[in-house]
Amino acid sequence: MSTHIGAAPGAVAPHVLMPGDPLRARWVAETFLEDVTCYNEVRGMLGYTGTWRGERISVQGSGMGQPSLAIYATELFTDYDVRSIVRIGSCGALVEKVGLRDVILATGACTDSGMNRLRFHGLDYAPVADFGLLRAAYDAAQARDDVTTWTGLILSGDQFYSPRPELVEPMTDHGVLAVEMEASALYTLAARHERRALAICTVSDHLVTGEETTALERQETFPAMVEIALAAVTA
Repeated sequence: MSTHIGAAPGAVAPHVLMPGDPLRARWVAETFLEDVTCYNEVRGMLGYTGTWRGERISVQGSGMGQPSLAIYATELFTDYDVRSIVRIGSCGALVEKVGLRDVILATGACTDSGMNRLRFHGLDYAPVADFGLLRAAYDAAQARDDVTTWTGLILSGDQFYSPRPELVEPMTDHGVLAVEMEASALYTLAARHERRALAICTVSDHLVTGEETTALERQETFPAMVEIALAAVTA
């Protein structure tokens, strides 16, 4: 077991879905997986392993923000030899054309965080998704007629309540579709450890129109995103 994950060797599957909310991890495991076991309860950050269409899959909560996700992603990659992580999270739409409950496949993740500036000695690193996962997720999404899917850039913000919301405007002027808080760190760590990563996010809030979902809806009513993620990691 690692510092923050209490799983025994072999308890975590090679492919992991990673929501921020540990209760969403439980919902995903109970709703989509068979023969489920809980391998982690440390600090309430729930982790489960089961099977989906005969293939072992794990679901691990990450907590909110890049520092928290970085802890769990690093330990999954280094201590449990996880080969791919797909973030299944919520995001806030930044442009009017993207609607509430639309799904975004994040090709890359811009950020206002200082984590990568420290890692790269002040240089700007461009964290991007694994192309194989992205292509598989895109194909799975295109086969559905129950959800609108967008492919493009997102912003991984360090602050949920930003004191400078006007700073997002240059991002949207350059094609950024939505904001969340984790993908940039995930993509960077996957590259560092030569693993695969993708962020798939459902629009839970709209920063232009003011529309929003409830906490319970964010926890338990985004099935299309989960099914696309499962199809991608098992393609």
